[in-house]
Amino acid sequence: MQWTAWTTLAALAVYFWMLANVGKARGKFKIKAPSTDGPLEFQSVLRVQLNTVEQLIMFLPSLWMCAFYFSDRWAALGGAVWIIGRIAFALGYYKDPAKRSFGFGLTMLGTLGLMSATVAGLLTY
Repeated sequence: MQWTAWTTLAALAVYFWMLANVGKARGKFKIKAPSTDGPLEFQSVLRVQLNTVEQLIMFLPSLWMCAFYFSDRWAALGGAVWIIGRIAFALGYYKDPAKRSFGFGLTMLGTLGLMSATVAGLLTY
């Protein structure tokens, strides 16, 4: 399950990038923890990070179940779709929260693909 492990590391690297963006935004707007209020630009950066945490809860188990019950390479492919979706979501949201939809849809497509492949694998296991 080498491909799935690399995909997991890539997803975590994307998440780390989002965390760093929150830290930079806190410094730029002088927002001290634990405050989560500030200008729209800060709120958008924070929301991207928080939404990604929410998505990771579905993504990581789906990724690894797909790898185990269906295919390591297919899991990595679904994971790559998820990662691209998260990057598109973040870049869109950073520009304008209304531009997050494409990335969100791609993220959900990746997760649903992983879940569907897991079901297919379980049915033939």
